[in-house]
Amino acid sequence: MADMGAFRDAVTGWATGGPDESARELAARLPVRAVVLLEGPSDVAAVNALAERRGRDLEAEGVCVLAMGGAMSAGRFARLLGPPGLGLRLTGLCDEGERRYYARGWERAGVAREEFFVCAADLEDELIRALGPARVEELVREEGDLRPLQTFLCQPAQQGRTSQQQLRRFFGTKSGRKIHYGRVLVEALEPDRVPEPLEALLAGL
Repeated sequence: MADMGAFRDAVTGWATGGPDESARELAARLPVRAVVLLEGPSDVAAVNALAERRGRDLEAEGVCVLAMGGAMSAGRFARLLGPPGLGLRLTGLCDEGERRYYARGWERAGVAREEFFVCAADLEDELIRALGPARVEELVREEGDLRPLQTFLCQPAQQGRTSQQQLRRFFGTKSGRKIHYGRVLVEALEPDRVPEPLEALLAGL
């Protein structure tokens, strides 16, 4: 039976020069009504974790949460999935520094509304601010990463940085760590402390 994972794979293949037939067929069969375009898998982990906390099954609702492999791909995916391609509703979440790629992609794809949400620095920064560095350090300890964090904090490059800056950088120092903590940090949030861009994204789906 076709699932959203197969659709994501088909779209990714299409975006890298493959055929479009499979993506078109799956979009109709599932059916898919909206696509959330995200920069990377850590963002996907966070969005899915918040949806699960709210008792929502985005795939069952026809929502595809898709990691593009970087914001510079926003235009390509918007063209394939938006009005010029499959005609699906597009939304997304991006870093402040990457806003221009989303805005340009939406415009070139002829999307009527710039319906994407922007994080102040990036999503990890938003989550660390919402939880507070002390709570994030507790979570790092609970996840068994206290020693790697302590070693990291001893590096000369980390001296003079704020705790928030250090933690944000730490999550990106090992493959898979940002993905893991994307879920861990969201699951630890108090219901009223969800970062506004993430809250607005889910509320609009």
